[in-house]
Amino acid sequence: MRYGGSHPERLAERAAERGMDALALTDRDTLAGAVRFAKAAAQAGIRPLFGVDMAVPPAGSPATGSAGPGGSTASAAGGGPGGASYRRRTPVKGGAFLDESAARAVFLARDGAAGWAELCRMVTAAHAAAAEVPLVPWDALRGEGVFVLLGPGSEVGRALAAGRPDRAARLLAPWREIYGDALRLEAVHHGRTGTGPGSLRLAARTVGFAAEQGVPAVLTNAVRYADPGQGPVADILDAARRLVPIDRRGPLDTGERWLKAPAAMAEAADLIARAAGLGPADARRLLAQTRHTAEACCVDPEDDLGIGSVHFPEPRLVGAAHRSAQRVLASRASAGMVLRGYAGDPAYWERMHHELDIIAHHGFASYFLTVAQVVDDVREMGIRVAARGSGAGSLVNHLLGIAHADPVEHGLLMERFLSKRRRVLPDIDIDVESARRLEVYRRIIDRFGAERVATVSMPETYRVRHAVRDVGAALSMDPAVVDRLAKAFPHIRARDARAALQELPELRDVRGESYGRLWELVESLDALPRGIAMHPCGVLLSDASLLARTPVVPTSGEGFPMSQFDKDDVEELGLLKLDVLGVRMQSAMAHAVAEIRRGTGEDLDLDDPAQVPPGDRATYELIRSAETLGCFQIESPGQRDLVGRLQPATFHDLVVDISLFRPGPVAADMVRPFIEARHGRAPVRFPHPDLADALRETYGVVVFHEQIIEIVDVMTGCGRDEADRVRRGLSDPPSQARIKVWFAAKAAERGYPVEVIARTWEIVEAFGSYGFCKAHAVAFAVPTYQSAWLKAHHPAAFYAGLLTHDPGMYPKRLLLADARRRGVPVLPLDVNRSAVAHRIELVSDVGGVWGLRLGLTDVHGISGAEAARIESGQPYASLRDFWDRARPGRPVAERLAQVGALDSFGANRRDLLLHLTELHGAQRAAGVRGGAQLPLEGGRSTASVGLPDLSDAERLSAELGVLGMDTSRHLMGDHHAFLAELGVIPARRLRETEHGRTVLVAGAKAATQTPPIRSGKRVIFTTLDDGTGLVDLAFFDDSHERCAHTVFHSFLLLVRGVVQRRGPQSLSVVGAAAWNLAELVELRATGGLDAVAARLAEPAGGPAGEPGGQDVGRDGGQDGEPVAAGEAGGGGEPAVKGPGRTIRMSTGYEMNPWADLQPPGTGPATGRKLWHSSPGSAG
Repeated sequence: MRYGGSHPERLAERAAERGMDALALTDRDTLAGAVRFAKAAAQAGIRPLFGVDMAVPPAGSPATGSAGPGGSTASAAGGGPGGASYRRRTPVKGGAFLDESAARAVFLARDGAAGWAELCRMVTAAHAAAAEVPLVPWDALRGEGVFVLLGPGSEVGRALAAGRPDRAARLLAPWREIYGDALRLEAVHHGRTGTGPGSLRLAARTVGFAAEQGVPAVLTNAVRYADPGQGPVADILDAARRLVPIDRRGPLDTGERWLKAPAAMAEAADLIARAAGLGPADARRLLAQTRHTAEACCVDPEDDLGIGSVHFPEPRLVGAAHRSAQRVLASRASAGMVLRGYAGDPAYWERMHHELDIIAHHGFASYFLTVAQVVDDVREMGIRVAARGSGAGSLVNHLLGIAHADPVEHGLLMERFLSKRRRVLPDIDIDVESARRLEVYRRIIDRFGAERVATVSMPETYRVRHAVRDVGAALSMDPAVVDRLAKAFPHIRARDARAALQELPELRDVRGESYGRLWELVESLDALPRGIAMHPCGVLLSDASLLARTPVVPTSGEGFPMSQFDKDDVEELGLLKLDVLGVRMQSAMAHAVAEIRRGTGEDLDLDDPAQVPPGDRATYELIRSAETLGCFQIESPGQRDLVGRLQPATFHDLVVDISLFRPGPVAADMVRPFIEARHGRAPVRFPHPDLADALRETYGVVVFHEQIIEIVDVMTGCGRDEADRVRRGLSDPPSQARIKVWFAAKAAERGYPVEVIARTWEIVEAFGSYGFCKAHAVAFAVPTYQSAWLKAHHPAAFYAGLLTHDPGMYPKRLLLADARRRGVPVLPLDVNRSAVAHRIELVSDVGGVWGLRLGLTDVHGISGAEAARIESGQPYASLRDFWDRARPGRPVAERLAQVGALDSFGANRRDLLLHLTELHGAQRAAGVRGGAQLPLEGGRSTASVGLPDLSDAERLSAELGVLGMDTSRHLMGDHHAFLAELGVIPARRLRETEHGRTVLVAGAKAATQTPPIRSGKRVIFTTLDDGTGLVDLAFFDDSHERCAHTVFHSFLLLVRGVVQRRGPQSLSVVGAAAWNLAELVELRATGGLDAVAARLAEPAGGPAGEPGGQDVGRDGGQDGEPVAAGEAGGGGEPAVKGPGRTIRMSTGYEMNPWADLQPPGTGPATGRKLWHSSPGSAG
């Protein structure tokens, strides 16, 4: 990581262009690029060779530890950067020393699968033996199936560089003993002077020494990048890896380590031969030995790596020890028919046998049994689990207990998931509680064995913010400047840095600054790997040969076995990848259910229709009110707007709602026709009567993938499996053209008129390639309804779950404000009553009013152990008792005092802070806790010192800083009088405001995002919270020059805009001007109201609310409907080129290049952030 400067695809492409027929990829310490390289080599028409560059201990050493202090040491001969005498400078930012002094060797796979397995085994052993720098233990060097190349970085090379051929010979002997004829000496010439690595003199010595020892020499260029001129990139990567700035006085990259053509390498061979005192024949021999070695590296990607084949766990592990897996699957499915009450319905039996026939056709029975075993184990652990994706459309999955919803009842198709024509292994994704995901991983490992299970890796690649930070540090720029520049950008590709500077108004402050080559170097790092992490959901399951087909390394922290291959690679390798997704909403609901049980004794099962009735009136009233903050899938501004217009009344309506909020229906202009037809404002029309059955449930509008399959099947008579193949082909433009001709011909053969064919094709073309799978929507609608039911019937428990597990797109402070608005009493943090997590607490027996008691884990800096000690020690009689038994650190104790968690001890908060200082001082003086007389008595009340208490403003500031929440009162409360002076309309009164009226609104920013919309333009969506409700804002592109910088870089906002209403519960404001409210408050204090009025009247604020005269609607108008981020993408992110244009994703969706591919709040839990930002948001 942070070593190679080019991607495998570029290297393969350049090798083919420069006339090579074979190329070896030998990354440092990893095989992670091997699959991408194999695919790229096949496309380029060259033969891929597989290898790895590894650190090795001193020859003959039994070392198994790190190459760091106390581990292996380099040869005394090494006096340069690789030698033991080399002293690295102190890393910047307090980074740890990275000892790179260990000798290195290159290993190349030969002998087919045996060679590849040996590489995997060596890499696994190296990472298992070392915590920091992977080091292959000497006893792991077996000499089977690989060549070994000892080059300038090896102990032999270092000895030769020091002029010690005698020492080199002694160091060579153990390698010769292990590898024999597979041993090679590697000559490298990079134009360096002296005798160090890359010098002509060392290369000549290597060739001469090889001849003396009778060991073949090979010539390489030790390539780090594909093209000339990329030397500075290597220097940046070295500095980033070592955490030190570039030292211009030290050895920098010579710029020669690029992928040179054969002619250039032949010239190098001649130079080396002459320098060694040899002739042209010896140069030719050097090249011939190199080619012979390459030709002997015979590893076929398909036969030896397993690309294209599938490997399941042995049948005995999934209950098929004595019968075939197919027979066991059929038996379990039949049992499921009886258990679920379907045995009397022939349609279900027919569907079951149809699906079993498809599964048998592909030999996938073991796959279904494996997933069913995992789901059974998870459910046995008491963890919430549910299937998602197209797998929910399989009746067999439902009968096995994998999927919750009945696919027959909901009209789901097996063919969308798997058919006889679809030869790839289908995905069955399962959702589990995020808080217990690692428990599930451990259970899977225990069930199938560590030799069959590994997690999937996820490469952490350079994007613009990381690239700015690493390049800036390498160039010794001011850290404060680097931090400001990095934070100014949205989370975009590094290659788009200069385009973003030119096009994004929010970067105008950075645009005018000059930073030399900074931006060029930033873009050169684009998508290069900078690290590797465990994928948040992928788990590999295989037979016992797993470790022979993938290198496995331990994850940091938990130490789970992790393949070095990512999710795409493992599928190519035929490894069964099970996506076990940790869903925070599932954890939130589980926590809510647990709190209900703890508080009331009620044992609630959300999956039991007797307890959670499907058509609950209160639940649908809540959904129709659009007060769905915190509810799964329907809490974003666009979704709240859509549910307000659609007014769901049934589970099917929820399924439709979730599916409509996607790129397909938006691009095909299906949202408005559906709404109009649903509410009887427009007639229901079908392209042809034959399509009525497929489209009746959605009022003639195509909403689901499954409907496209039905339409194609009906119009062409091709069958559903072929129809699904057609649907998938719609995302490929060349295929789309062929499909159009085929569709028209087949439909015409069946007698359909030309105009019907044309209209139907428009629908199929617009929607089919990137619509939404109904099975996926059904799977999503289940937790959507359950979360809304909890909010309607158990609001305190619902909010306790949300605040504990932070599952949504909004910050916790907004959820707390929503709880207040819905009448849930918010109980303050109290060390005598608060638990680690947020809990419910009975406030009044009259009416059974439950309040929300804040949890300890939200305190900034508190550890899990500290929070657990506080809870387990409750109650505390006094501050001293708390200090003695809970043993909090002083910073945590002071923060607890600042936010009122110690108020029960009697003194005011400033007095408590002083007492804590005295307690801490006495403890330090005593040397051990309790070793001296502490200054406080043991009574329940803490004595007042007489200091003034914290002011209201100080309390609010402490709450925001310590908890990230305004717990005692809403932070906008201090500004209500000022806002009233300005004529600002509160959120609660906006619903009374007519459509088209220009208004002033204000509030604390809760979220920003820039999702894809139908027109392909960029729209910034922002949600404000003013304490009375939410204000959803849309800033269209003609307002960005005036507003974007303020919207992204301010917390408190004042906005002028136009009210937009599209239904009884649909409400938003189209922003035309924005100001930083904090600056206006300061201006009011110093210059009075007239100064504020003058600021608001300045031209920079924009015209009085007119957003460019465009259609301010987001549906069917110029700018289209916002869609669910993440659904528009797929297949990577195209480069940004030129202003005012859209880009076409691999799915066929046209989108703005700066649009989000993810919504806010989908990453790791963000703790005390006051607002959530999507990746497309700056700041």
